[in-house]
Amino acid sequence: MSEEVTGLTRYGDDQSIVAMKLNGVAVDLAYVITDTDQVEPITAASPEGLAIIRHSCAHVTAQALQAVFSDAKLGIGPPITDGFYYDFRCQPLTPDDLKTIEKGMQRIVKERQRFVRRVSTEAEACAQEVNEPYKLELISIKGNPSETDGASVEVGGSELTFYDNVRRDGTVAWSDLCRGPHVPHTGYLKAFALTKTSAAYWRGDQANDALQRVYGTAWATREDLAEYQARMEEAAKRDHRKLGAELDLFSFPEELGPGLPLIHPKGGVIKRQMEDYVRQAHIDAGFLYVGTPHISKEGLFYTSGHLPYYAEMMFPAMDDDGQNYRLKAMNCPMHNLIFKSRGRSYRELPLRFFEFGAVYRNEKSGVLQGLTRVRMITQDDSHSYVMANQAADEVRHLLGFILKLLRDFGLNDYYLELSTRDDGKKKDKFIGSDADWASATAVLEQVAQETGLRLVPDPGGAAYYGPKISVQAKDAIGRTWQMSTIQYDFNQPERFQLEYTAPDGSHERPVMIHSAKFGSIERFLGVLTEHYAGAFPAWLAPVQAVGIPVADEFNTYLEEIIEQLKAEGIRAEVDDSDDRMQKKIRTATKQKVPFMLIAGEQDRSVGTVSFRFRDGSQLNGVPVADAIRRITTTVRTRDNADPTAGLPET
Repeated sequence: MSEEVTGLTRYGDDQSIVAMKLNGVAVDLAYVITDTDQVEPITAASPEGLAIIRHSCAHVTAQALQAVFSDAKLGIGPPITDGFYYDFRCQPLTPDDLKTIEKGMQRIVKERQRFVRRVSTEAEACAQEVNEPYKLELISIKGNPSETDGASVEVGGSELTFYDNVRRDGTVAWSDLCRGPHVPHTGYLKAFALTKTSAAYWRGDQANDALQRVYGTAWATREDLAEYQARMEEAAKRDHRKLGAELDLFSFPEELGPGLPLIHPKGGVIKRQMEDYVRQAHIDAGFLYVGTPHISKEGLFYTSGHLPYYAEMMFPAMDDDGQNYRLKAMNCPMHNLIFKSRGRSYRELPLRFFEFGAVYRNEKSGVLQGLTRVRMITQDDSHSYVMANQAADEVRHLLGFILKLLRDFGLNDYYLELSTRDDGKKKDKFIGSDADWASATAVLEQVAQETGLRLVPDPGGAAYYGPKISVQAKDAIGRTWQMSTIQYDFNQPERFQLEYTAPDGSHERPVMIHSAKFGSIERFLGVLTEHYAGAFPAWLAPVQAVGIPVADEFNTYLEEIIEQLKAEGIRAEVDDSDDRMQKKIRTATKQKVPFMLIAGEQDRSVGTVSFRFRDGSQLNGVPVADAIRRITTTVRTRDNADPTAGLPET
């Protein structure tokens, strides 16, 4: 080329392009392009482009915060799903502080400060960051992305890079140790907002310094930001922790400790419905109901391989006269002991065990979130023992079971994720031969593809003992939740020396397939609460019908109707409080009761009731027998449609 060409000269001031791939590697637009280079633009709206925008916003957040709090020390600031965060050692931040920082960010954006990459030696970097202790620590571990969330230093080799925020007059406004890439200048950051703060620990370790984490979101356009904020407002209304308190479903007392919820009677109704459903479904699908203890000698988990591979998620050992015991974090080792308790024949296979097992996971307090991330988990846990040539059919059987369950509970939009072994640097975190992993992965992939559902790869996400399929379900406002899982395990049968007698009399190892249909009953309950915004379908609602008299004299009339409903198995009650009728209606509406039956003199005289629904609509003069038939039909058919639109004809 006769003159130097960069991404900036190629794409000009087209701010829909924020970076480029140069020979397959994402780089800044300031990189020089040659005739032989392969160049691909990275657009602002693409996932990779959004990550770059969000990373750049994290830098601007840190620059603005240090302008307000000059003694703040920098941690790390990576992009995350839908946004970014940056960690600081500084005073506790208030909502007003966030507003001040955001105004500072807006000023930086208006200045169109350029992001300029600068390569540095270790000595130069240490001299520059002499007052930044966490950056000095990152410099000392350069090239190790696992230590830095992959966001702060150049990966591999000895090269360290900074990004300087340069004003129009050429002076450096701010600088950060970072591998990039970034947008060309701050003017590209058109749509962002700071959202919240939280406590954090340096490098995620509670033994390290406590930090303040500032979260934000950033998007390609203001319209995208507005849509996201609208989704977040709706999500806040649906927050299961808020609804759990309002509807008296569950609570999270500080006295118990984080991640240990209490299920209240009304929440217990929903939980019981879930348990009754899945217990019967397992029995219908050929599973045998078993039970196992909550604790075990520690050695059992060495046999299974969970110690040391899963040790960080298990609670510390309890000493009993010199013998260490552990709270179980999984049920599979104990199910293996049931399998091993006597000889097994190929004629028994598939042999399927199922239990509601409470397991205990030592989740870090910072990741706990209501019911969706807890420390005591009730699992509808099952294990199938099969011959190798039965594995595909068993996975097919389990996947069909799971997808029906999701549909029955009103989750109809989902895709599959296939989690496999990391064959790179983290290969030693997985056990088993290459051949075993290849054949197990092939079985899961084949069955997953047969469903016709979208299949998303998740390299490195497998359990240490084998690959897995997880079902990712979308809720009513489009958020994705990991729900059910199916895991192929060729390792534990070997470690436990499990055997069955084959048709030729030889002893063979079974394949073990783990599956959890709800996964965690607590998590599933939290997701359902948000999916339905607390307005559960009639079959799940804690109270399905409430009788509301126009005046006290009609209590007896409604009590007779409610007793008929109760005789049909309907959860129904009469509001015989001293409140006026309108207050009773408001109370039932706030509690999201599907059916309100209102009656006065005219209804009593002709044997009718008025139906009132959650949206305020009303159907008058419904004969009592018809009302009972319609309610029972809706409940028994497990209709997930909101009954506010009316009742099905029968």
